[in-house]
Amino acid sequence: MTDVSFRFRIATPDDAPALLAIYAPYVENTAISFEYAVPSVEEFRSRIEGVRKSYPYLVAEAADGSLLGYAYTHTFIPRAAYDHCAETTIYLALDARHQGLGKRLYRALEEFSLAQNIYNLYACIGEPQGEGDEYLTDNSIRFHEHMGFRRIGVFTRSGYKFGRWYDMSWAEKLLCDPPETPAPVIPFPQLDKALVAEILLRAGE
Repeated sequence: MTDVSFRFRIATPDDAPALLAIYAPYVENTAISFEYAVPSVEEFRSRIEGVRKSYPYLVAEAADGSLLGYAYTHTFIPRAAYDHCAETTIYLALDARHQGLGKRLYRALEEFSLAQNIYNLYACIGEPQGEGDEYLTDNSIRFHEHMGFRRIGVFTRSGYKFGRWYDMSWAEKLLCDPPETPAPVIPFPQLDKALVAEILLRAGE
C-alpha cells in the first residue's frame, strides 16, 4: 500500500469488526499477540468500550473509509499510585505497515497522555527466539527504540505460544519530568473537545 491518504479519529464500538480483522492475523500467525484464539466481535467491542472510558483509542482511516490500524493507551497496573503511567498497544493492517502510521499514532497518544497528566508510557514486547523466528521479528523492538522508548527489563521465558517459550521485554518512555505533586489524571472523555480535535488533526498532517 503506497501513497495512501488517511485521517485519525477516535474509535467507536462499531469499528469492532474492522479492527478485529486487523488484529486477527497477529493472533493466528504471530507471537506479537499472546492470545491463542481470535476474540469474538462482541468481546472486541467490549474491549473498545472499556478503553474509551478512560483512555484514547485511535484509528487511522483511509480516504475510502477502510481502517488501516489502531493504537490506544490503557491501564499499566490497576493501583492508584500508578495512575500517571499507561501501557501502549498498536496494531496496523499488514499492508499498511511502513507508511508512517505507527509513528503518527504514537505521537498522538503521547500528546493525549500529557493532556491527561500521564507522564510515563510502557510497552510489553515479545522478543524473537533467535534468527529466522517465523512467528516474531524484532520490528516492534526497533519501532519502540525509534520512538524513544528504552528497554528496562526482561521477563525470561514468560510467554508460551506455537510450541516455544518467548521472553517479554518492557520498554519505557518518560514524556516529561513529573511534578512533585501531580494533578489528578483526567479521563479521556473529559478532555477538552477542541484539544482532542486539534491533536487528531495535527497527527494527520
